[in-house]
Order: sequence, then C-alpha cells, then structure tokens
Amino acid sequence: MSPRDLEARQRRHVLYTWTAQSKAAPVDIAGGDGAWFVDHAGERWLDFESQVFNCNAGHGRAAIIEAMQRQAGELACAHPAAVFEAKAALGEALNRITPASIDRFFLCLSGAEANENAFKIARMFTGRSKVIARRRSYHGASMGALSLTGDPRRMPVEPGLWGVLRAEDPYCYRCPFGLDPASCGTRCATHLEHLIEMEGPDTIAAIFFEGVTGANGGFVPPDDYWPTVRAICDRHGILLVSDEVFSGFGRTGHWFAVDRWGVAPDLITMAKGLTSGYAPLGAVGLRADIADFFADRTLQCGLTSYAHPISCAAALATIELYEREGLIDRARALEPVLRASLEVLQTRHPVIGDVRCAGLFGTFELVRDRATREPLVPYRAATTPADVLALKRALAERRVHISLSRQNLFVAPPLCIEADDLLLGLDHIDQALTEVFGGSAP
Repeated sequence: MSPRDLEARQRRHVLYTWTAQSKAAPVDIAGGDGAWFVDHAGERWLDFESQVFNCNAGHGRAAIIEAMQRQAGELACAHPAAVFEAKAALGEALNRITPASIDRFFLCLSGAEANENAFKIARMFTGRSKVIARRRSYHGASMGALSLTGDPRRMPVEPGLWGVLRAEDPYCYRCPFGLDPASCGTRCATHLEHLIEMEGPDTIAAIFFEGVTGANGGFVPPDDYWPTVRAICDRHGILLVSDEVFSGFGRTGHWFAVDRWGVAPDLITMAKGLTSGYAPLGAVGLRADIADFFADRTLQCGLTSYAHPISCAAALATIELYEREGLIDRARALEPVLRASLEVLQTRHPVIGDVRCAGLFGTFELVRDRATREPLVPYRAATTPADVLALKRALAERRVHISLSRQNLFVAPPLCIEADDLLLGLDHIDQALTEVFGGSAP
C-alpha cells in the first residue's frame, strides 16, 4: 500500500489533534534510528522536534523496546494496586534522579493527567482553592490542565475550572513590564508578591510554573527567577509545583530544569521524556510530608491504567539508558554548540529577532522588523501567513522535522544526536530561511 493510500485509510476513521481535519499535516513515519526517522517512502528525516518533544532518548533504542517486550511476556496487565518489580524499581529510580525534596510518586498516563493530579493534591493538602499559573503557559489538554494553561487553546472550551490566577512570564525579549533585563530586578518573579497580597495568601494552594517554558516561547528565565519564586512560596506557605513535562529528562541539560538553579519544588510533574515516548506514562513527584498527609486520608486520585506494567518497564529502561550513555551530560555539553550556532544565524538573518537556549532546546523568535520587534505571527492569529507556510515547506523539503509554533522555531533533537547532525540540521534551517526571507543581515 502506498503512503498516500495509507493516509487516506487513516483519515477515513481517525481524527488529528489540534487542527481542522481538512488542514491536518500528517507526520509520515515508518521507523527510525537515533536522531533520524524514516518515512514510508524510505526517506530519512532529521528529527529536530523529537517527535513531539518526547523522544529524548532517540528512535529505535533496543534497550527500551526489549524491556517492554519482556514485561509484556511476564505481566502485561495489572490492577492499579498491583505490586510488581518494574513498578517498585521505577519508584526507586525516580527517587534517585529527582530533586532531593521529592520522595514519593503518583503514576499516571500523561503530562496533562500529572498536572490534573498535582492540582487536586495541592488543593487537598492545603485546603485552599486558588492556584497561580503563567500567562503564556501550557500544562495539558484535559480540562483541569487546560484551565491552568495560558495558551489560547484553552479558549474554545472555556469556562474551565475556577480559581486560576495569571502571572506574567520571564519573557525578557518582550518584558511584560517594559523593563530592561539588566536592571529589572526580575519583576516577573517579584510581582507575585502583589498578586498574592491582592488575592490573599490563605486562598492560594500552589504556583504552577514550567521549569523552562516549552512551546509557548522557550523562555529561559534569569538565574535569580526560580530562587525568588521559591522564597516567595516559602514566605506565604504556598506549594511550588514545577511542571517538567516538557523540560524534564535532559532537555535543558539537567534531569529537570529546576536543577539548573538548584531549586527544590514541593511537587514536580513529568511525562514525555520519562519513557522517551515509547509508552504513555506521567508522574507526580511529592515531598514526603505531602505524601504522608494521605496516610490516614483518602487520596482522591486514581486511574484504571495507573502504573501500567509496560509503561513502567519502558520508563525504567529509559532512565537507565540516559544514565548508561550519559545523555543528560551530553545535552549540557552540546549547549554551547547549539547556542553559538543560534547566535551566528541571528547575525545572518534579520527575520531572527531573538535566540534562546538551554541544553538541547533552542528557540529562534522570528520577527517582521527587528527594530519594532513585530512578531512574524501575532499571538492569537487566526490564519498562518504565507511566508510561514513557505518556511514549513522549505524545511520539509530538506527533510527536517521541526516545530514552528506561531513566531517561534524550536530546535529540540533527541539527546543522542551527533554534533555533526546537529550542525547539519542548523545548516538546513539557514538555507530554508535564506530561501524564504532572502539575504543575510549585514
């Protein structure tokens, strides 16, 4: 069967996500190896999005596949309360790699579910109702997680859950307070004090922030941002929840983005790179005293496929692979290579207004005009401009799978990528930008 016939069969009965079905742009993938995948026509693609920012260990990793196969042969289905080796070992492995403040884990199936459960746990533990999340955030597509989310994707299904307050982002290129990052005093963090004062600290259960903002802009906060937020939470008895669904498992050059600043959250949510996308799994990490709160109180959280055996086996094998191959350190070591390349391309292309980088996560922010910083695509644009569509085509013609979201072009390859392949992909981006937007900057 031809790739076109296969796509037609799929379209007949299966819906695509986040798109009008007539405009869906399928990703044709038949297999893969490392930082590359292969489509059904046999063409090799450089995976600069790690599928959907989750395939951190890379494609075709035998250790993960074989662990899943072994688990399926031993125990493929289990009650949520079941006791088995992969589940116990995964808890031990997560305890080993998470911040020292984190001691217990609630296992679910996705990042959205992890944030849903963290939201519920925060409310139950504190007895408070409100939470604070950032304006340009994304925490998942389920109703509770979407209510936390600042991204416009929440708007078609509003009203969501009551009690979510919005804080401004550490978006230094477009400071929401109009300040110079060199002298701003990290207002995006200290402003939380005003928000908390106005709402009443005794009403706020938790602050939900992404470790490093993901597909809403790739904002890498100033070095004093996370320590400042931690101190504010401590002063007011508010739980600090780090959403590491996107930024966890080496993406920023550390196991979790908050490790970059030595901050210990009270809860941490994770998914994506937890299994490298080989099986669905999410988790909430809890401080010991928060977990102990439920020793004699019912934890009102549960799922039929809680801690699914095959997902647990996939996660355990993935963590062991990260450790064995030093992939977290590798991402950190490649950060200067990626950063230098981003900065060189910024000098060459006037369409690049700003670049940001942490580990193997790079962001080009594209603009109409560097002087005014007019974005290439307005934040809530209803349609995609022709030149953005042309850039997507130019990258696809060069067989680069990459995320271009609004005005941001993201570089997020599997952590196992070779330096030469990283530079090859960036060269393809250079060519595509030149093709669509013309000559280089002087």
